[in-house]
Amino acid sequence: MERESMEFDVVIVGAGPAGLATAIRLKQLAAASGREIAVCVVEKGSEVGAHILSGAVLETRALDELIPDWQAQEAPVKTAVAKERFWFLSAVNHLSFPTAFLPPPMQNHGNWIISLGNLCRWLGSQAEALGVEIYPGFAAAEVLYHEDGSVKAVATGDMGVNRKGEKTDQYQPGMALMAKYTVFAEGCRGHLGKQLMERFKLREGVEPQTYGLGIKELWEIDPAKHEPGLVLHTAGWPLGLSTYGGSFLYHFDKNLVSVGFVVGLDYANPYLSPFEEMQRFKTHPSIRPFFEGGRRIAYGARALNEGGAQSLPKLAFPGGCLVGCEAGTLNMPKIKGTHTAMKSGMVAAEAIAAALAEGRGGDALDGYETAFKASWAWDELKRARNVRPGFRWGLLGGTINAGIDQVLLRGRAPWTLKHGHVDHATLKKKDAAQPIAYPKPDGVVSFDRLSSVFLSNTNHEEDQPVHLTLKDASVPVTVNLALYDEPAQRYCPAGVYEIVQEQAGPRLQINAQNCVHCKTCDIKDPTQNITWVVPQGGGGPNYPGM
Repeated sequence: MERESMEFDVVIVGAGPAGLATAIRLKQLAAASGREIAVCVVEKGSEVGAHILSGAVLETRALDELIPDWQAQEAPVKTAVAKERFWFLSAVNHLSFPTAFLPPPMQNHGNWIISLGNLCRWLGSQAEALGVEIYPGFAAAEVLYHEDGSVKAVATGDMGVNRKGEKTDQYQPGMALMAKYTVFAEGCRGHLGKQLMERFKLREGVEPQTYGLGIKELWEIDPAKHEPGLVLHTAGWPLGLSTYGGSFLYHFDKNLVSVGFVVGLDYANPYLSPFEEMQRFKTHPSIRPFFEGGRRIAYGARALNEGGAQSLPKLAFPGGCLVGCEAGTLNMPKIKGTHTAMKSGMVAAEAIAAALAEGRGGDALDGYETAFKASWAWDELKRARNVRPGFRWGLLGGTINAGIDQVLLRGRAPWTLKHGHVDHATLKKKDAAQPIAYPKPDGVVSFDRLSSVFLSNTNHEEDQPVHLTLKDASVPVTVNLALYDEPAQRYCPAGVYEIVQEQAGPRLQINAQNCVHCKTCDIKDPTQNITWVVPQGGGGPNYPGM
């Protein structure tokens, strides 16, 4: 069976906030100019929003520009931030830091607590109303190129291929989606974006990207304990002073609380488990009361970019561009990336519309990068650039650096700090590290991995090729287990990787059905032996309201 093709002016890979903002802005510009621009969005989740996970506190600056009447259009942005708290946690108590003294980027007055998945569902409906074609359940698995090396199309993955790579009776070849310009908006550590950065050398001359792993749960709590509009952030326990990370609790409507825990993936101890740290965090005497008497209704995890301005790659290449977290536009001190991701997509749309109006196609959109660096989003990222690398000096040193950089210097320091590492190279050998004894889950506020994955509604067709591929099948045991006690057992928040003891010796078992598409393994594996590729379309989590 031959691969069929469809042609568009613009194809967008990923129906997150960046991709949908790109699509909407393209259609707005087309309407304003009286020209037609054919726009297609392909999304690997079973529906728009199925794979979206974020805190989330939304700064509406980009949304205000894109859809000024979003409130009249009944956007799911309903709970305004009413009060803020910031706590430093010890093992048994907390110290409340006056929010008035927080750096301005960390203050949330005027922002909104939302479900980003629900916002994307709404943005998707807005895009479709403008004529955007959205195809959920189809994963862009491959980039196709013209003879001159420019991007020609993306191809969706073949369906009906079994675990051995054989075509079954249900086999259907993927479809080629041809475009004059292809926008990659896959989110953090995108599968295709990673290939494009290497092919077009987009990361030359910039700092390595650094990442965090965010683990989130959605709870329905006792109404007596619910404080609509409360934003609570913590730092400190259970992480040590040398490991970057922290938590959030966001109270929004209908007695719902989003609780999340972020661990910087440059941590050093191979015995550290971000999932277990998150569960332990909820048992803290100051945190546990929020959840007692409540029920956990959803769970998920996702890697996030933390590198900032100095880690942004070149954004455009022949035939396409990167937007949003595909590029790394998250503002780490703000702990927000939706508004900057949307703005990058809007700027890209304007550059693409201008190029199409000139009859161009397949060239590098250099005007996009120039315009983005003239935007408020770039100004934000540039001012925030020195905060994350300051945490190489630990929690105390990083906090002092952030205060100086953001409060005293207002992000205008004449220097730029470097990250100086890649996250997969920071682990100590197991003999130099201290094992961590995590408490057993109590089933009240703390839980195990498998019951958590169940709440993510994750599903993959079992008889399909494993989408977590190993370059060398021997490395997990001969190198990672021998030197690091195979940290994949612990850094994966979904129990995908398991060392099984057999008569012939230990082996790594990959439970791919559990994968929540967080991309941590692709980032943190110390030998970079694991490559995450897209499974058959529609697989993965189905997050409700995350």
